Amino acid sequence: MDVAALDRSLPPRSAGPALPAWLVAELRSDHAGETGAVMIYRGILAISRDPAVRDFTERHKATEQGHLDLLDALLPPADRSRLLPLWRVAGWLTGALPALFGPRAVFATIDAVESFVDHHHRAQIDRLDAERILPEIRALLEHCRLEEVHHRDEAREAGEGPRYSAALRLWGRIVGAGSAAAVAAAKRI
Repeated sequence: MDVAALDRSLPPRSAGPALPAWLVAELRSDHAGETGAVMIYRGILAISRDPAVRDFTERHKATEQGHLDLLDALLPPADRSRLLPLWRVAGWLTGALPALFGPRAVFATIDAVESFVDHHHRAQIDRLDAERILPEIRALLEHCRLEEVHHRDEAREAGEGPRYSAALRLWGRIVGAGSAAAVAAAKRI
């Protein structure tokens, strides 16, 4: 399904009943995460001069911007995280710092972030399926999840993921823990 068709299938913000509170919190965390993801790629581009990394980054930044645009259309500004400035800075640093250390560090970072996002979206989709509600939003989340999985797999292949050094595996755990903490905060604030 293309993004434009997906966007057209979503109900207008004012249409229909209000979204469940749990889903608003989840979408707030998704919006914050996509904001951070765009900034991760901007941070990488600010530092890296490696042509392969820059090509990877430009392509995936465009996809993340598309996800952010979809969430902008779905989530009213009043329901978005009030910590967006923090997520922008944290995202930029999460991209820029590994870029200082080279391509493998960049790819390990994207692998870690997208692994977290895959599980995060899967949990949201599972709950929507269990409650049998909002198939349009479920489709949006599944569309985004599959693109994130593609990013993870491409990063893993480019960075030779199964052979990451101990330092990069530790960095990946830190990135995953930071992502989990950011989601918990964004759901509330």
